[in-house]
Amino acid sequence: MIPDDELRSLFKAESEEHLQQLEQGLLHLEKQPDDKAVLESVFRAAHSLKGAARMLGLSNIEMLAHGLEDVLRAASRGELPLVPAHIDRLCVGIDALRKMVNEALTGETAGINVPTVLRSLGGREPEKERRGRAPPPAEIIAAPAVPAAAPQPVEPPVESSAVVETPEIPSPATTPTGGEYHIDTVRVPTHNLDGLMTRVGELMVTRTRVARRLHDADVLLDFWEDWSREANTSRAVLREPEGGDRKGYAAKLAGIEEKHQARLDELGKHLARVRNACYEDNARLDAVCDMIDRGVRVMRMLPISTVFNLFPRMARDIAREEGKEVELVVEGGEIEADKHILEKIKDPVMHMVRNAIDHGIEVPDERERAGKPRVGNVRISCRQVPAGILVEVADDGRGLDLDAIRQTAVKRKMFGEKEIAGMSPQQLRALIFVSGFSTRGFVTDISGRGIGLDVVRANVDELKGTVEMDSTAGRGSAFRMRLPITLATTRVLLAALGNRAYGLPVDFVETSLRVRRSQVFTIEGRSTVALQGEAVSVAPLSELLELRAASTRNETDTVVCVIVRSGEDRLGLLVDDVVGEQEVVVKPPGALLKRVRNVSGAAILGTGEVCMVLAPQDLVKSVRKRLGTLPPAEAPAAQSRRKPVILLVEDSITTRTQEKRILESSGYDIVTAVDGLEAWEKLGSRAFDAVVSDIQMPNMDGFTLTERIRQDKRYADLPVILVTTLTEAEDKRRGLESGANAYITKSAFDQSVLVGTLQRLV
Repeated sequence: MIPDDELRSLFKAESEEHLQQLEQGLLHLEKQPDDKAVLESVFRAAHSLKGAARMLGLSNIEMLAHGLEDVLRAASRGELPLVPAHIDRLCVGIDALRKMVNEALTGETAGINVPTVLRSLGGREPEKERRGRAPPPAEIIAAPAVPAAAPQPVEPPVESSAVVETPEIPSPATTPTGGEYHIDTVRVPTHNLDGLMTRVGELMVTRTRVARRLHDADVLLDFWEDWSREANTSRAVLREPEGGDRKGYAAKLAGIEEKHQARLDELGKHLARVRNACYEDNARLDAVCDMIDRGVRVMRMLPISTVFNLFPRMARDIAREEGKEVELVVEGGEIEADKHILEKIKDPVMHMVRNAIDHGIEVPDERERAGKPRVGNVRISCRQVPAGILVEVADDGRGLDLDAIRQTAVKRKMFGEKEIAGMSPQQLRALIFVSGFSTRGFVTDISGRGIGLDVVRANVDELKGTVEMDSTAGRGSAFRMRLPITLATTRVLLAALGNRAYGLPVDFVETSLRVRRSQVFTIEGRSTVALQGEAVSVAPLSELLELRAASTRNETDTVVCVIVRSGEDRLGLLVDDVVGEQEVVVKPPGALLKRVRNVSGAAILGTGEVCMVLAPQDLVKSVRKRLGTLPPAEAPAAQSRRKPVILLVEDSITTRTQEKRILESSGYDIVTAVDGLEAWEKLGSRAFDAVVSDIQMPNMDGFTLTERIRQDKRYADLPVILVTTLTEAEDKRRGLESGANAYITKSAFDQSVLVGTLQRLV
């Protein structure tokens, strides 16, 4: 671990930049291997990383970066063709570098055998490492397997011991879900800092001017004290006329009046000067604060390519694993958004890209039969729209199967057949965002576990955005996220209930109008108004917030209706009045009030009043739930009394014990079997709700067990989940052909994946 804090921070930022440049460059060279400019930039990135590592004494990183440099130099000389097989090996080298950089930054052991990785690259191994070297250990890393269809290049000879079948190094590109995504450093142009320093200088001047106002207040106070003393003297004089001398008394009175008038004139001049100075100071302070605010926001703004650049490698790896040909196109990466927005959209975009490749894009032969190019297209784009940005993930694949969505919704008892039949295509498409919903009959590690799109909706809601989806059968799908550029401030519409104002983010407000109570009619038990020829459900905001006697205007003939939109849903909120709009800083609720229904936070208005800022998404859900139109969030109580019984088939006692504990702690009764033959015998002894099985077992393997289960009509609907170390695409295809419902690899095993899959299937 690098001991110096400053050097560690600098190396972190520099190494991230070089590794990203290496990865992006290699993905570009895989498509355009003759691009000399990109090859040169990739070579420079490897060279720069090597130099930085040498300065810090990180010899392993230096050694491996030098090996990458050698391979890239050979490619630039035409000695080594950059075919996919070599790109794969270079990507493995980059993954190894990432792990070693992480070791240098955090102290976590990387476990990388550098000579072995160098041999897999075809690079030169240092002489001192070759002398007296023992055979490599079994857990060292080699290049991933190359599909049979890939052309086999002529490779430089390497030692036979360099070919070792071992797991691939995990990396942010291949496993981007590992941990919450954070952007730790932001590069700021020096002219932005210069501008802020100038504004800070102006702020210091304004502070001095404001301090001067204190002096002015002291002067006015002294003036008032002098005048008060004079007034007391004058009152004493007026109370003691001298011997009835009316003429002298009148002269004194005139003199006192003249002095008071002079004092009043002087006071007026003082007050006018102070008022003008305060106005000027206030205007200057407003301008400087606004400029500093904008400057700080600009410093937090990053190009959206910061996130988009995470996905080309992931898309490439998933496509190769699925046996598909996919081109990922990125557009609008130069558009900027707040750092926090970028951190939060990483997971939604990742899930949409994965789903587009796994669910949407067809295999090449199927695309050819449909008259499409063999290479599928997935496009990530961003463009600016009023009040924010629009991020879109689109593909030219098969599109959504609405019939499959209908069948799944009925099968899961989310809706009855009559309700489903009455739903529009738009309403059916919205069901895919419900937690756990999936039409996929076969589950893999890539997608289809019934998670992902609900994560998209949750993250977008947290960002106060909306997500929409369009799909055309046979032509593809498009997911669109409308997001604010920054979350620092929010513009809200202030709606009044009685004497209090409540804020509604204007991004969700479609319009506001005044309606007569006679225009509110009822459809199927729902209060409704007609808006542009469409029936929109309405509800009093006071009822949704469970406020008693909040409104003071129930007796009037008209009421204000604020139309809010969340995704595809519209809702009319009946309020007393609309006060206006205001830019506010929304403070999220504390831990004790983390999930107060229908409220997203609070803000202080210009009047000093505390205003609750409402969550339109929650308001829409509250109305729909009250009307009984949402699918049930939990299974009916009738199902809950009997624990589901799972048949767990695993020959390894360690793995079997671990999985048994996981499933029992999740509320399942477990019956175990040590191989497929014993499992088949136990299937006939009692009823089971699902089978979780390994594949490689003695006597009868998991494939054979699954095929035998599917051949027996008694078990036609029995869910079967295969949990295995086999990761090849051919093994997954065989699992699908044998009739399994899910295929989970142990190398990426996560207990939440197994439990979540069971919850969806059982």
